[in-house]
Amino acid sequence: MGARGHEHCGNGPATRLARRQGGKGKRVGMARRATQATKPGFRQTDVSEARTPPLLPGDYDPADYATVVMRSAGEAGVSPLLAMTVLHNEAYKPHHPLLERLWQWWKPGASFGVTNMHRATFERVQRTHGLPGRWQDLRDDPAFAIRAAVLHLKDLDQSLPQRHVRRYTRDELLALGYNTGERNMRAFARGVPPGPMARSYLRRFRVHRNRAAKVLAACGTPSEPAPE
Repeated sequence: MGARGHEHCGNGPATRLARRQGGKGKRVGMARRATQATKPGFRQTDVSEARTPPLLPGDYDPADYATVVMRSAGEAGVSPLLAMTVLHNEAYKPHHPLLERLWQWWKPGASFGVTNMHRATFERVQRTHGLPGRWQDLRDDPAFAIRAAVLHLKDLDQSLPQRHVRRYTRDELLALGYNTGERNMRAFARGVPPGPMARSYLRRFRVHRNRAAKVLAACGTPSEPAPE
Protein backbone atom coordinates (compact mmCIF):
# COMPACT_ATOMS: atom_id res chain seq x y z
CA MET A 1 0.00 0.00 0.00
CA GLY A 2 1.42 3.38 -0.94
CA ALA A 3 1.76 6.53 1.07
CA ARG A 4 -0.04 9.73 0.31
CA GLY A 5 1.78 12.94 -0.61
CA HIS A 6 1.95 15.80 1.87
CA GLU A 7 2.70 19.48 1.55
CA HIS A 8 4.73 19.63 4.75
CA CYS A 9 7.67 17.56 5.90
CA GLY A 10 6.75 14.89 8.45
CA ASN A 11 3.07 15.85 8.39
CA GLY A 12 1.45 12.46 7.93
CA PRO A 13 -1.69 11.21 9.72
CA ALA A 14 0.12 9.84 12.76
CA THR A 15 1.92 13.13 13.39
CA ARG A 16 -1.27 15.15 13.01
CA LEU A 17 -3.13 12.77 15.36
CA ALA A 18 -0.43 13.13 17.99
CA ARG A 19 -0.68 16.91 17.76
CA ARG A 20 -4.47 16.79 18.23
CA GLN A 21 -3.96 14.68 21.32
CA GLY A 22 -1.84 17.40 22.86
CA GLY A 23 1.41 15.46 22.85
CA LYS A 24 -0.01 12.16 24.09
CA GLY A 25 1.21 8.91 22.61
CA LYS A 26 4.83 9.88 22.93
CA ARG A 27 7.65 7.77 21.65
CA VAL A 28 7.89 4.23 22.98
CA GLY A 29 10.79 3.40 25.26
CA MET A 30 12.32 6.87 25.44
CA ALA A 31 14.22 6.15 28.64
CA ARG A 32 15.68 2.95 27.16
CA ARG A 33 16.77 4.66 23.96
CA ALA A 34 18.20 7.64 25.81
CA THR A 35 20.40 5.19 27.70
CA GLN A 36 21.37 3.43 24.47
CA ALA A 37 22.38 6.73 22.93
CA THR A 38 25.30 6.97 25.32
CA LYS A 39 26.76 3.65 24.14
CA PRO A 40 29.53 3.46 21.51
CA GLY A 41 28.26 3.21 17.94
CA PHE A 42 24.84 4.68 18.71
CA ARG A 43 24.29 8.16 17.33
CA GLN A 44 22.14 10.69 19.14
CA THR A 45 19.95 11.13 16.06
CA ASP A 46 18.59 7.61 16.65
CA VAL A 47 16.71 9.08 19.63
CA SER A 48 14.53 11.18 17.38
CA GLU A 49 11.05 12.52 16.90
CA ALA A 50 9.86 9.22 15.41
CA ARG A 51 6.51 8.38 16.92
CA THR A 52 4.95 4.98 17.32
CA PRO A 53 3.17 3.95 14.09
CA PRO A 54 -0.62 4.30 14.35
CA LEU A 55 -2.79 1.37 15.33
CA LEU A 56 -5.04 1.81 12.30
CA PRO A 57 -3.06 0.63 9.23
CA GLY A 58 -4.76 3.20 7.00
CA ASP A 59 -3.27 6.01 9.07
CA TYR A 60 0.33 4.90 8.57
CA ASP A 61 2.38 7.08 6.26
CA PRO A 62 6.16 6.85 5.67
CA ALA A 63 6.17 10.65 5.31
CA ASP A 64 5.97 10.83 9.11
CA TYR A 65 9.57 9.56 9.23
CA ALA A 66 11.12 11.71 6.51
CA THR A 67 13.24 13.70 8.94
CA VAL A 68 14.60 10.53 10.52
CA VAL A 69 15.37 9.09 7.08
CA MET A 70 17.26 12.20 6.03
CA ARG A 71 19.36 12.35 9.18
CA SER A 72 20.16 8.64 9.24
CA ALA A 73 20.95 8.56 5.52
CA GLY A 74 23.14 11.63 5.84
CA GLU A 75 25.14 10.09 8.68
CA ALA A 76 25.63 6.84 6.78
CA GLY A 77 26.38 8.40 3.39
CA VAL A 78 23.36 6.73 1.79
CA SER A 79 20.96 8.33 -0.69
CA PRO A 80 17.95 9.71 1.23
CA LEU A 81 15.80 9.07 -1.84
CA LEU A 82 16.80 5.40 -1.89
CA ALA A 83 16.09 5.01 1.82
CA MET A 84 12.77 6.86 1.64
CA THR A 85 11.63 4.82 -1.35
CA VAL A 86 12.47 1.57 0.42
CA LEU A 87 10.47 2.79 3.43
CA HIS A 88 7.49 3.35 1.13
CA ASN A 89 7.94 -0.12 -0.36
CA GLU A 90 7.91 -1.67 3.11
CA ALA A 91 4.60 -0.04 4.07
CA TYR A 92 2.58 -3.04 2.91
CA LYS A 93 1.64 -4.29 6.39
CA PRO A 94 0.72 -2.72 9.75
CA HIS A 95 3.64 -1.50 11.85
CA HIS A 96 2.10 -0.72 15.23
CA PRO A 97 4.10 -2.68 17.88
CA LEU A 98 1.01 -4.57 19.07
CA LEU A 99 0.09 -5.64 15.55
CA GLU A 100 3.68 -6.69 14.85
CA ARG A 101 3.66 -8.85 17.99
CA LEU A 102 0.47 -10.52 16.79
CA TRP A 103 2.00 -10.94 13.33
CA GLN A 104 5.05 -12.64 14.82
CA TRP A 105 2.85 -14.90 16.96
CA TRP A 106 1.16 -16.06 13.74
CA LYS A 107 4.41 -16.11 11.73
CA PRO A 108 7.46 -16.50 14.03
CA GLY A 109 9.97 -15.76 11.26
CA ALA A 110 8.35 -12.46 10.33
CA SER A 111 10.32 -9.25 9.92
CA PHE A 112 10.11 -6.37 12.39
CA GLY A 113 9.81 -2.61 12.29
CA VAL A 114 8.78 0.00 9.75
CA THR A 115 11.61 -1.28 7.55
CA ASN A 116 10.64 -4.98 7.81
CA MET A 117 14.03 -6.33 8.81
CA HIS A 118 14.58 -10.03 9.53
CA ARG A 119 16.58 -11.18 12.53
CA ALA A 120 19.54 -12.56 10.54
CA THR A 121 19.90 -9.31 8.61
CA PHE A 122 19.71 -7.20 11.76
CA GLU A 123 22.29 -9.31 13.56
CA ARG A 124 24.67 -8.99 10.59
CA VAL A 125 24.26 -5.20 10.58
CA GLN A 126 24.64 -5.16 14.35
CA ARG A 127 27.95 -7.03 14.20
CA THR A 128 29.28 -4.86 11.38
CA HIS A 129 28.39 -1.50 12.89
CA GLY A 130 28.29 -2.20 16.62
CA LEU A 131 24.61 -1.35 17.02
CA PRO A 132 23.19 -1.76 20.53
CA GLY A 133 19.80 -3.20 21.30
CA ARG A 134 17.95 -6.26 20.11
CA TRP A 135 16.18 -7.26 16.93
CA GLN A 136 12.87 -7.02 18.84
CA ASP A 137 13.56 -3.33 19.47
CA LEU A 138 12.90 -2.63 15.80
CA ARG A 139 9.15 -3.06 16.29
CA ASP A 140 9.03 -0.48 19.11
CA ASP A 141 11.50 2.07 17.77
CA PRO A 142 10.97 3.35 14.21
CA ALA A 143 14.10 5.51 14.33
CA PHE A 144 16.24 2.53 15.31
CA ALA A 145 14.64 0.45 12.53
CA ILE A 146 15.38 3.16 9.96
CA ARG A 147 18.96 3.51 11.20
CA ALA A 148 19.52 -0.25 10.85
CA ALA A 149 17.97 -0.30 7.37
CA VAL A 150 20.12 2.60 6.17
CA LEU A 151 23.27 0.86 7.42
CA HIS A 152 22.16 -2.32 5.63
CA LEU A 153 21.74 -0.35 2.40
CA LYS A 154 25.24 1.04 2.91
CA ASP A 155 26.64 -2.48 3.28
CA LEU A 156 24.80 -3.62 0.15
CA ASP A 157 26.22 -0.68 -1.79
CA GLN A 158 29.75 -1.61 -0.76
CA SER A 159 29.22 -5.17 -2.00
CA LEU A 160 27.62 -4.21 -5.32
CA PRO A 161 30.10 -4.03 -8.24
CA GLN A 162 30.42 -0.66 -9.94
CA ARG A 163 29.72 -2.28 -13.30
CA HIS A 164 26.32 -3.89 -13.73
CA VAL A 165 23.69 -4.50 -16.39
CA ARG A 166 22.15 -1.28 -17.65
CA ARG A 167 18.53 -2.38 -17.34
CA TYR A 168 18.61 -1.43 -13.62
CA THR A 169 19.86 1.67 -11.90
CA ARG A 170 22.18 1.20 -8.94
CA ASP A 171 19.41 2.23 -6.53
CA GLU A 172 17.09 -0.35 -8.08
CA LEU A 173 19.67 -3.07 -7.54
CA LEU A 174 20.19 -1.96 -3.95
CA ALA A 175 16.44 -2.06 -3.37
CA LEU A 176 16.33 -5.57 -4.83
CA GLY A 177 19.21 -6.47 -2.52
CA TYR A 178 17.25 -5.16 0.45
CA ASN A 179 14.31 -7.31 -0.59
CA THR A 180 16.03 -10.50 -1.72
CA GLY A 181 19.50 -10.46 -0.19
CA GLU A 182 23.05 -9.62 -1.24
CA ARG A 183 23.70 -12.78 -3.25
CA ASN A 184 20.59 -12.30 -5.39
CA MET A 185 21.40 -8.62 -5.87
CA ARG A 186 24.80 -9.48 -7.27
CA ALA A 187 23.20 -12.05 -9.57
CA PHE A 188 20.72 -9.48 -10.87
CA ALA A 189 23.65 -7.10 -11.45
CA ARG A 190 25.21 -9.75 -13.72
CA GLY A 191 21.99 -10.11 -15.70
CA VAL A 192 20.21 -13.01 -13.98
CA PRO A 193 16.48 -12.21 -14.27
CA PRO A 194 14.63 -11.67 -10.97
CA GLY A 195 11.69 -13.85 -9.99
CA PRO A 196 8.03 -12.74 -9.79
CA MET A 197 8.20 -11.38 -6.22
CA ALA A 198 11.38 -9.42 -6.89
CA ARG A 199 9.87 -8.01 -10.10
CA SER A 200 6.82 -6.90 -8.13
CA TYR A 201 9.07 -5.22 -5.55
CA LEU A 202 10.93 -3.44 -8.33
CA ARG A 203 7.71 -2.21 -9.95
CA ARG A 204 6.54 -0.77 -6.63
CA PHE A 205 9.96 0.79 -6.05
CA ARG A 206 9.74 2.63 -9.34
CA VAL A 207 6.25 3.93 -8.51
CA HIS A 208 7.15 4.91 -4.97
CA ARG A 209 10.32 6.72 -6.00
CA ASN A 210 8.33 9.73 -7.24
CA ARG A 211 6.27 9.80 -4.04
CA ALA A 212 9.39 9.59 -1.91
CA ALA A 213 11.00 12.40 -3.90
CA LYS A 214 8.01 14.66 -3.22
CA VAL A 215 8.18 13.91 0.50
CA LEU A 216 11.88 14.76 0.60
CA ALA A 217 11.37 17.89 -1.49
CA ALA A 218 8.87 19.11 1.12
CA CYS A 219 11.67 18.68 3.66
CA GLY A 220 14.10 20.72 1.61
CA THR A 221 16.31 17.86 0.41
CA PRO A 222 18.25 18.85 -2.74
CA SER A 223 17.36 17.03 -5.94
CA GLU A 224 19.51 14.02 -6.71
CA PRO A 225 21.11 13.22 -10.05
CA ALA A 226 18.93 11.46 -12.60
CA PRO A 227 19.19 7.64 -12.50
CA GLU A 228 22.08 6.26 -14.53
